[in-house]
Amino acid sequence: MKAIGDKLKNKKVLITGGLGMIGATIAGKLVAMGAQVTLADVNMAPYGANCFNIEGFRDKVTVNICDIRDRESMKSLVAGKDIVFNLAAQVSHNDSIDNPALDADINYIGHLNVLECLRRYSPDAVIIHSGSRLQFGKIDYNPVDEKHPLRPRTPYALNKTAAENSYLFYHDIYGIRCILYRIANPYGPRSQMRHNKYSMINWFIRQAMEGRPLKVFGTGEQIRDYIYVDDLASALIHSAVAESCYGEVFNIGSGIGTRFRDMVETIVRTVGDGRIEFVPWPEAYINVETGDYVTDISKLSRLLGWEPAVSLAEGIEQTYRFYKEHHKHYWDLQKA
Repeated sequence: MKAIGDKLKNKKVLITGGLGMIGATIAGKLVAMGAQVTLADVNMAPYGANCFNIEGFRDKVTVNICDIRDRESMKSLVAGKDIVFNLAAQVSHNDSIDNPALDADINYIGHLNVLECLRRYSPDAVIIHSGSRLQFGKIDYNPVDEKHPLRPRTPYALNKTAAENSYLFYHDIYGIRCILYRIANPYGPRSQMRHNKYSMINWFIRQAMEGRPLKVFGTGEQIRDYIYVDDLASALIHSAVAESCYGEVFNIGSGIGTRFRDMVETIVRTVGDGRIEFVPWPEAYINVETGDYVTDISKLSRLLGWEPAVSLAEGIEQTYRFYKEHHKHYWDLQKA
């Protein structure tokens, strides 16, 4: 990563959603490379912002508490920036069903606001968007490449897709240098641990640490692709200074499919507590279940030379150790 660090030294970088798991992980890596980092975050429940996420480099970043929907805030924050990681989002696909207007306001209109500010006040910047594997909807084949049809089944996935199309429009019409990602299931240190609306591995680690049941829908045979946050952050950072990635859409994950029950068994074994409980699929979940999913990462690997470095077992171990030491900053540990 030394060559990448040389390209990022003294670069002016804005990270929206910068106090969340992915944003803070990127920030820590960029600070170590000598970049000038500004974080923007609305810091609103139930999302993942946590000031402890930037512990150890808090004095090396600038933090702004603001909303990507605020035109004046975004206007001043994007001005003069070289790179924008636009990660701010409403993060729960189930919540998007209950409140589709809020989801559209944040995940589509909010991103459109950032894009328009970038076009007007920092048109030469590179901007990275974090989409979701849920944009594909029902899966036709695995592994899933970028050409797979997009058939969103929730407002969350729909608005992520609408935002992606806006980025491509701004690239094609205005020359904005954008990079689009459809992310599999991220997990790791710095994720929120207060609810199960996203980052299921992290939620299950908490349940195991508290000696509670880890509830698995159905038989647990469904296959998912999980990507450790450090691997994800490294790819996003690397692509920001790779011209071959500008205007491209990438699927990103580990490239490895894991049965849900195997993931849960790994957590219980690693933590040394908790128990697995198989339960029927709730109606609200089965209606949006997409089927097995494994990421085809060949395009990203070919253009970027990137490969994930952390296995699922290693990632779960590292995540558990992080929360074993720092749980008081994320939730009050209570044994069942």
